[in-house]
Amino acid sequence: MLIEFNAQKRTLQGTGASRRLRRTGRVPGILYGGEKTPEALDFDHNEIFHKLKQETFHASVLTMVMDGGKQSVLLRDVQMHPFKRQVLHLDFQRVDATHKITTRVPLHFINAELSPGVKMQGGIVSHVMNEIEVRCLPGDLPEFLEVDLKDVSTGQSVHLSALKLPDGVEAVTHRGEDPVVAAINVPRSAVAEETAAAAEQAAAAPAAAPAAAPAPEKK
Repeated sequence: MLIEFNAQKRTLQGTGASRRLRRTGRVPGILYGGEKTPEALDFDHNEIFHKLKQETFHASVLTMVMDGGKQSVLLRDVQMHPFKRQVLHLDFQRVDATHKITTRVPLHFINAELSPGVKMQGGIVSHVMNEIEVRCLPGDLPEFLEVDLKDVSTGQSVHLSALKLPDGVEAVTHRGEDPVVAAINVPRSAVAEETAAAAEQAAAAPAAAPAAAPAPEKK
């Protein structure tokens, strides 16, 4: 999917200049990476605000349109106002089609309703991870990765190594770790009910009769 957005270079920098820029409906930002020096930019707030609502905008190679030209970039950081619906600052990184990139890709969980853990055992799906870090060439970057839960029962989990990655894409792990991506667990209420039922059965069970004393031996 081709995602384009507009940018323009800015000359004034600093806290005061950024504050004045925001009052005019613009968002300050920076573009860095590659062999070029970092560039101070600004963006239309309404355009960027709506783009940020798209999941793919955060995990895709984007096309920045500036000064009549286009270049490929990755969104690296977003600063939002703590309580206003306002974007404060954006960081973008230049992308070279011939060099691998490392970025995070969202996970889409599918077939949970078909899994025996949910369908027949009343389990609840726990999304331990919602995204993973991958390394690949820009042209191989997937928009998302699927986690198929159709064969998972309660008490079982899906590890990172079980995911099917596209050709040319590798998961970034540390020290050979294989973290859990998702699991299906028994609801706490069900566990509590089973524990209470077991306690009631134990309390209702008749006490064992004392062993009979051995008969005296006849002389």
